Amino acid sequence: MERVAIIGGGPAGLMAAEALTSSGYDVTVYEAMPTVGRKFLLAGKSGLNITHSEDSDRFLSRFGAASGRLGPVIEAFPAAEVRAWAQALGTETFVGSSGRVFPVAMKASPLLRAWLRRLEGQGVKILTRHRWAGFAGNGYLFQTPHGEKVVEADAVLLALGGASWPRLGSDAAWVPWLRERGIEIADLRPANCGFDVDWSEPFRARFAGVPVKSVVATTEARAIPGEFVISRHGIEGSLIYAHAASLRDRLENSSSADLMLDLMPGRTLARLVQDLAKQDGKASFSNRLRKGAGIDGVKAALLREFSTDADRHNPQRLAGLIKHLPLPVVRRRPIAEAISSDGGVRWSAIDDSYMLKALPGLFVAGEMIDWEAPTGGYLLTACFATGRAAAAGVERWLAR
Repeated sequence: MERVAIIGGGPAGLMAAEALTSSGYDVTVYEAMPTVGRKFLLAGKSGLNITHSEDSDRFLSRFGAASGRLGPVIEAFPAAEVRAWAQALGTETFVGSSGRVFPVAMKASPLLRAWLRRLEGQGVKILTRHRWAGFAGNGYLFQTPHGEKVVEADAVLLALGGASWPRLGSDAAWVPWLRERGIEIADLRPANCGFDVDWSEPFRARFAGVPVKSVVATTEARAIPGEFVISRHGIEGSLIYAHAASLRDRLENSSSADLMLDLMPGRTLARLVQDLAKQDGKASFSNRLRKGAGIDGVKAALLREFSTDADRHNPQRLAGLIKHLPLPVVRRRPIAEAISSDGGVRWSAIDDSYMLKALPGLFVAGEMIDWEAPTGGYLLTACFATGRAAAAGVERWLAR
């Protein structure tokens, strides 16, 4: 029986292990951390967003330049199949109002426990606290609680993640080892990350942690409705993550980038001008905003933060800022804080079986490949799908 080593016990690695043992292979998963699926569990703390219910074309568009390569494998394991897989593990799912798909239990832990029971029943061996430490001749060197050991296998699959949340295991230590073997790797950058804003101290002290609800945020990418959170450093939340790639790329060529906010999507510019013009010019800014535009709290504070006194006393200019407020971001947050990362093994280095062209018998899957997507279930679906695709590639390689 051929032996397959899977290095990395996240969603991509575990999905590959499930597929390979179902086909009769002897599979061992090597995981650096004390337990597998740590980032998977963290993602489920606030309700595991497992996939998305939108149509296939729109779903694939979320992967940008990588959609062409990811398209076939995601179509082979689409959202409906992800839900059926979870259902078979005893996890009922539902579609939320945004189209995102969640377990009814809104937790990752029951799903992971059931998954691990299935894997154990299929004969998958999971060795934790086994940290890959690079190549050793034709083998793979591991640091273990009992010292170093070298593992050889008929095929090896790397599912080591990117560089976000390194304390959970994805520390990108693999980058130099693969580069030394001639594998092209795009530098890892934060994706789905927050951004710094140079708040005034009074604004930061009062509003850090406060959500900004019912807005539309726009970059070159598109206009997206939603909400975000003011942080001590700047801004974060799902609406920000949806624009993160655009803002990040602009900041690489500039000292700042504007996120355009519509603070009152339900009201036209003309109506705002009309209602603001009716207000007593001697009234306070807060009163004029509240009575003329229905704006108070953090939205009023944002307008005060990024307007001049002349703006605040001119109904036309104030209405313009309400509908198009430039929120200047000055830095991206560190990759260690990001939900996911961009960059990794370039697609040109990988064949259609997810095998590294320069290292026959060595396969890759998951976030360590050069793709990114917003939050919303896309990340997990692509990790599952590439894990299954790499497993199929391993089978073809071993049957050659």
